[in-house]
Amino acid sequence: MKDLKTETLLVHAGRHRDPDWDYVNPPVVRASTVLHRSSKDMLDRVFFSGNYMDGKPCYGTFASPVHKAFYEALMALEGPEAAGAWAFPTGLAACTVPLLAFLRAGAHALFADSIYGPTRDFASGTLTRMGVDVEFYDPRIGGNIRELFRENTALVMMETPGSHSFELMDVPAVAQACRAHGIASAIDNTWATPLYYRPLEAGVDMVIHAATKYIAGHSDLTMGVVICNERVWPDVYRTSTELGQTASGDDVWLAYRGLHTMAVRVKRAAESAATVIEWLKKRPEVERVLWPALPEDPSYPIWKRDFTGATSLFAVMFRPEYAGRLAPFVDALTVFGRGYSWGGYESLLIPSYGTRTVKSMPFDRMVRIAVGLEAPEDLIRDLEAGFAALR
Repeated sequence: MKDLKTETLLVHAGRHRDPDWDYVNPPVVRASTVLHRSSKDMLDRVFFSGNYMDGKPCYGTFASPVHKAFYEALMALEGPEAAGAWAFPTGLAACTVPLLAFLRAGAHALFADSIYGPTRDFASGTLTRMGVDVEFYDPRIGGNIRELFRENTALVMMETPGSHSFELMDVPAVAQACRAHGIASAIDNTWATPLYYRPLEAGVDMVIHAATKYIAGHSDLTMGVVICNERVWPDVYRTSTELGQTASGDDVWLAYRGLHTMAVRVKRAAESAATVIEWLKKRPEVERVLWPALPEDPSYPIWKRDFTGATSLFAVMFRPEYAGRLAPFVDALTVFGRGYSWGGYESLLIPSYGTRTVKSMPFDRMVRIAVGLEAPEDLIRDLEAGFAALR
């Protein structure tokens, strides 16, 4: 598997290879109780030290064939540093539960200021109530983050690009600083997917994806996943299972099915996004488009250095005279949906609600666009109707 191209990995990674099962896809097991052959068998299966990939199932939440296949595929995509993977019932659960393995009362934790809003709420709400000292940092800080470290700093949480603000972080510099000080590091890498960026190879300990988005790709389930290196996997696995966090076999099967076609879906959507972006840049109402793959974007040097591609989610900043006046534009659209998710097959457009994160951004004159699999010509025609309503 290690010598295969990513597109081939997406087809073959995790493929069921039981000689008694001749089907392409692994079976979905809908069961809570697993029957055991003997007392010894029961003990052996329970105490397999978290090595669920080799162990046999002891209960319905562990080691079903489709879970194993999905986790194997995720680890193959993230590269040789991956030592374990786990699925959660929502993307937010994947952004929060693994962090609890390293945070307790009296600890200090650093979160990027442009982090996903609900993750930020978890940090300033639940973690603060737990007695964790939470601090938000400028996502452009790079290696200077070490100046914020304290003796009790236990975790650094990243997201790149920033939710709604779309700046890229210098992930290798932050990860290197964390590693040098024995601090756990995590990143929400949903935008790039494993296709275009693999943070474990840059030294990050935990990579998180909202599988609801590009991995599943069909707007029919919610799920989050975490993939860890060997250093932190035992702690993340133990915490996740102690909290009873797992995803059902049916949902995992849907996500695994979506994973197989992720490369073609993401590539097609990104190509359409590039077409729409070039058209938007010429509109007199638009001040700038926030997409790291644009040569004029401030984050372009980092994107060029670290990423192998860009996905189809971006933001549009209108000129100052349109501040607080974008509702007619948004409401006039009929092809673009107005919905809070992204990464599915359909295109979505919403006003940018990043006001609880980066305060310096003019979110009252910004929209966030997720381009799907429609013809870009139809999307542009829909946007033209929005601009007409705005005028």
